[in-house]
Amino acid sequence: MKDKIISKASNLFLKIGFKSVTMDDIANEMCISKKTIYKYFCNKEILIEETTETGLKEINETIAKIVAKNYNAIEENFEIIKMFKEMFNSIETSPSYQLKKHYPEIYQKLTSKSTNECNTLFRQNVEKGIQEGLYRQELNVTNYVAFYYALISNINENISSEKEAKKLELEALEYHIRAMATPKGIIELEKHLLNTSPLL
Repeated sequence: MKDKIISKASNLFLKIGFKSVTMDDIANEMCISKKTIYKYFCNKEILIEETTETGLKEINETIAKIVAKNYNAIEENFEIIKMFKEMFNSIETSPSYQLKKHYPEIYQKLTSKSTNECNTLFRQNVEKGIQEGLYRQELNVTNYVAFYYALISNINENISSEKEAKKLELEALEYHIRAMATPKGIIELEKHLLNTSPLL
């Protein structure tokens, strides 16, 4: 039952908004009593925290599957951004923006848990691209990882529209890759840009 509550709450939070959804809404959607929800979650904040942690785990698992397919570094980035587009396609307001605005403590906890995973992913991608000859050999990997993380974090924290955030994330990815790419990498980047909608 706990997993079912998390799944339903997650869908409602993403569709309607973390602040707007009430425990009554979740209970009504599941045709259960609110008392049943409180048996597993003593308040809404705990429920939000667990749903976002579960969502983060699912995202990390999906990214790991993409990385395991052994795409080249640039294609890997586009596959990941495509995954996020499909996952949050029907959402109007950025989940990160909502959390930071309405539940900053939960947002900080989530960010502290995801920072290392993000930076490790970005570092592995840059190092892979260098080995493949898609990114320049002389790059300061640590700095480029930090630059890209700062860009993506800033977009997600400050842009309320999920559609606009995804558009900016694509532009940030292009900016990131162009700054690192070899001539071979630029050709690969242009190929993927031609096949990717600018509005996602």
